[in-house]
Amino acid sequence: MMRRSLSLPAFFMPVARRLRTIGLLLPALAGLALLAGMIGFRVSEGMGLSDLRETGRHRLDLYAESLEREIDKYAYFPATLGLERDVLDLVAGRAPLAWGLNRYLERLNERAGTLSIYVLNRQGRVLAASNWNRPDSFIGEDLSYRPYFVEAAAGRQGRFFGVGTTRGEAGYYLSSPLAEDGAIVGVAVVKVSLEQLEQSWSTVEAPVLVADENGVVILASVPSWKFTTLRPMDEPTRRHFDQTLQYNARPLAPLGLMPQDRIAADAELVRLSRPAEMQLEETVFPMSGGFLAQTAPLHGTGWTMTVLSPADQVTGMAWAQAALAAVGSAFLGILLLMWMQRRRHLFDLERKVEERTRNLRAAQDELVHAGKLAVIGQLSAGLAHELNQPLAALRTLSGNTAKFLQRGNLEAAQGNLERIAHLVDAMGALTSQLKSFARKSSSTPRPVAVRRPIDNALFLLDQRLRRSGVAVQVDVPEDIAALCDPNRLEQVVVNLVANGLDALAGREEGGRLTITAATEGGRARIQVADNGPGLPADVLPRLFEPFFTTKEAAKEGGGGLGLGLAISAGIVRDFGGALTGANGPDGGAVFTIDLPVAVLPTDPTAVQAGDFVCPTLPSPP
Repeated sequence: MMRRSLSLPAFFMPVARRLRTIGLLLPALAGLALLAGMIGFRVSEGMGLSDLRETGRHRLDLYAESLEREIDKYAYFPATLGLERDVLDLVAGRAPLAWGLNRYLERLNERAGTLSIYVLNRQGRVLAASNWNRPDSFIGEDLSYRPYFVEAAAGRQGRFFGVGTTRGEAGYYLSSPLAEDGAIVGVAVVKVSLEQLEQSWSTVEAPVLVADENGVVILASVPSWKFTTLRPMDEPTRRHFDQTLQYNARPLAPLGLMPQDRIAADAELVRLSRPAEMQLEETVFPMSGGFLAQTAPLHGTGWTMTVLSPADQVTGMAWAQAALAAVGSAFLGILLLMWMQRRRHLFDLERKVEERTRNLRAAQDELVHAGKLAVIGQLSAGLAHELNQPLAALRTLSGNTAKFLQRGNLEAAQGNLERIAHLVDAMGALTSQLKSFARKSSSTPRPVAVRRPIDNALFLLDQRLRRSGVAVQVDVPEDIAALCDPNRLEQVVVNLVANGLDALAGREEGGRLTITAATEGGRARIQVADNGPGLPADVLPRLFEPFFTTKEAAKEGGGGLGLGLAISAGIVRDFGGALTGANGPDGGAVFTIDLPVAVLPTDPTAVQAGDFVCPTLPSPP
């Protein structure tokens, strides 16, 4: 019995030590979970707000561009009225009656889709208006106090947003001085509506508002936000607005944006409560709660545009991530306790995992490096293949030039040197093919006789054509012209002819390439056809996909990168045309370049830069 009583404390001592250790670790685990939750919240919130800022910045650019585009449509409209003699006669006092001019402004207003168009004399009185036959006509009103009249009367373009004093209709006023013999005799005003733009904004995912230089919201995706203020307005400013009637005695209540935290120079967290009068409004976005406000000035005005991206969802996701981080850290703490029980075993396992991870990373780095080398090799091979024919032509021209110089035939030598210069330019155009595939051509299309680029392309491929033994038939009239860039069209023809030679490779005799051109229905169509095996049915749908090719690496010139037809299709598309491929009725492949027809200049000497002709190479006797 005595031995049993002595063994019980000895049995419970390890258990007590374990409980004491766990009891000490529990507060540490709780602290770790709390710290992980806080860090997880901050990190998740920061990442979410960063993504929200990027999206908001993109939206801000789109909205600003749409607003500027809408205003720019009418920017020069008032100034054009100064070109009308009837308008100048009226404001100068030479034409007392304005009935004909009133009807003209009425028709002009209907066609332009503006709210109203009117003309004022030098004293600010309306003499003619598009709404002359309506009860709320502006005719006879004195608008000399309006800021847009003051600006125009001083010789400047007027820009002003306000509410009409007659109908109470908000709009954007554009004014321009009417001058005669250097003196300002009147002012022309056009009032446009931006409601259609606001309606388009109401369907987006984030609300947007525009405030004028006074901080008054003049445009908004939420109708009840219009004519509210972003900041409290003092009494002198309010009395000034009552005098100028800029907002037609609107109450101009504060919108209620409450700043919370500024996270960047152009971004701030705000809160917005939803007043009772907004309860009935239905929108696709929340109208109250937390928002990320991003503001940017609008070019050419004193306005600012603000996009309010809903941020409550980001905060909610951050709290969820914080909870997951806390639970995860607690779980890691439990795993830590288990690791303390099996420390040595887990240490060995961790060492093996780290070693395997290093091996995998090293293998991955080797694969990435090998992939990069493969792509570089393909690009080099493709570019060398494209430059092969021009280099061969350069070799022939330089040899002929040396012989011409030895014989004193300077005129022929000079002609060859000019052709060499043109070939160098063409080679420069070839090296820009890959960049042209990713970016639209900056070349300006112009009328081009299509025979010239075709002749240039055949000249570049002259050596390869001779080696292949393929017969080339060209039926392209000199008077067929298309709207394009000659160098780029030449590049397309080179690609198509080279593809035709690839299709005829290995054929002992009878190989034939046919190049024709014709006009039909206002379009110029150039066809490059061969009598090869044609295009397989499974290849036709993928002809113009980038990096799709059926060429084998063992063929002459190396395997293709699959970019030739894709680049060619992009070039033709930039000209407003299309490139198509099909099988001919008698076999072989037929590629058709469809371009807009153009009219050549009547002056035959008017040759644009790059429109050079490569005739048959002269051989020394």
